[in-house]
Amino acid sequence: MKHRIVVLGAGYAGAYVAGNLARRLSSAEAEITVVNAEPDFVERLRLHQLAAGQEVEALRLADVFAGTGVRLRLARVTAVEPERQVVAVADGDGGGELGYDTLVHALGSHVADGGVPGVGEHAFDVAGRPSALRLRERLDNLGRRGEGGRVVVVGDGLTGIETATEIAESRPGLSVTLVARGELGAQLSAGARSHLRRACDRLGITVLEHTSVEAVEATRVLCADGTALASDATVWTAGFAVDPIAAASGLAVTENGRIVVDRTMRSVSHPNVYAAGDSAHAIGDNGRPLPMSCASAGHTGRQATNAIVGHLTGRAIANIKLSYPGNHISLGRRDGILQMVDDEARATPTYVAGRKAARIKAGILTLSLWGVTHPTFGLPKRRHRLAAAPDASVENRVAA
Repeated sequence: MKHRIVVLGAGYAGAYVAGNLARRLSSAEAEITVVNAEPDFVERLRLHQLAAGQEVEALRLADVFAGTGVRLRLARVTAVEPERQVVAVADGDGGGELGYDTLVHALGSHVADGGVPGVGEHAFDVAGRPSALRLRERLDNLGRRGEGGRVVVVGDGLTGIETATEIAESRPGLSVTLVARGELGAQLSAGARSHLRRACDRLGITVLEHTSVEAVEATRVLCADGTALASDATVWTAGFAVDPIAAASGLAVTENGRIVVDRTMRSVSHPNVYAAGDSAHAIGDNGRPLPMSCASAGHTGRQATNAIVGHLTGRAIANIKLSYPGNHISLGRRDGILQMVDDEARATPTYVAGRKAARIKAGILTLSLWGVTHPTFGLPKRRHRLAAAPDASVENRVAA
């Protein structure tokens, strides 16, 4: 029997891992299956643009993996049973179980409501393509009213800043308010913070700093200081969370459900399970956990791939650099900030802003998309055979 590798999730991390493993391992000895709930690759880094009204092409995963030998299973993961080495899935036909010998958990993250009442019922988000399209429809309806509308973006992280500036630039008829829990741009250097403030002023964005939200209602946002912000569309960007499937499976996880892995992205509790992207609690070279980001997805995905190939073929495992290069923030289509950070992930005085930063950010997005949609590009065509006894539990095999 072939060694069965199952990859959960086809985001930036999962698609990369699946494609690279397909090129590097012998197809005669290993089969690779990707499980994803949606048929399209979600370019998550551009969902705020999609919500604002711009066209962002949806790439079919079937096209992404065409010619790679990767099997695509369109289904929702409902459970992982590492002791039996099976994954339970649900689809239009009712679902079933997939058996695996090596599992890669890359299900990513979704928006977290932080326990704030009303977020799930009344707020929009840009964490997924369907939710971004719902926000887009709402903004379209506000525009058609011809009397403007009020948009409140809650959360001053990178997603919140990008969403607020994108909407304000693309839809100047709307009034945009950005609610910041602390100081706006606190993670940036003084110079970059000043540029961010000027950008918000230029775009007409009202910024409320040091403001906590206690509840979201259909037409307003309630703040801890008693302020009630009228809102025709509330966008929640105040944090992300991972799916509880990993914690429920018995894998070793952190308090927030991310899978605890070693330096090679291997689960510390189940050696035939790997994690990559937002699902992984990976410690960077600076001793700090890597943040949820596209850059981290790339680092952890490459490391997981190297480790799986090494373990299955008996080759040495190459460790890649695990670092966080900096913050890349778009401020609409013609402005941006690239903030450099030091080895402790703290902002340095060095930053790039304006049109140059916007062009660099656009280039980063293009390269990220190219890497995912051409998963085997540039890899050697020679595929490695598996070692005589790869570490799989043959007796626990379940037919896929």
